[in-house]
Amino acid sequence: MTVYVPQVGLDEEEKKSFWEILDKVVRGVPSSENIFIGGDFNGHIRSSSLGYDDVHGGFEFGVRNDKGMALLDFARAFGLVVMNSNFLKKEEDLVTFRSRIVKTQIGFLLRRKRDRTLCKDCKVISSKNFVTQHRILVMDLVIKKDKLRQGGKG
Repeated sequence: MTVYVPQVGLDEEEKKSFWEILDKVVRGVPSSENIFIGGDFNGHIRSSSLGYDDVHGGFEFGVRNDKGMALLDFARAFGLVVMNSNFLKKEEDLVTFRSRIVKTQIGFLLRRKRDRTLCKDCKVISSKNFVTQHRILVMDLVIKKDKLRQGGKG
């Protein structure tokens, strides 16, 4: 699932509606299913996990703001982890939005805590071929293949 949090300038009711809808969607995913949430959360979660050790790996940059706290609270409520906070990177490799004025990290990838070991890396792909100010954020995963039963049908 991908998300795009309402931007600056929209009223609080619209922003609240986003979190309520996302909450409803995530509640609808059975706990036995894998879940991937990624997108522009338009918030900053800070370089320190301070108070959010259960959902934040401690590797980010910037200063936490209200939108970042909302993301971390959401992750905690659903047993998720902000995966790209779990890998030590140079600042340049954390930037998910860059303009002439600002460089920041507002793109995040979330997974259930129990599945965190399947993620081997999260990284930003930067290229001069991309026209957008948003940079691509990817997750390297190990996918386990179910074993086939020996002898018998099915």
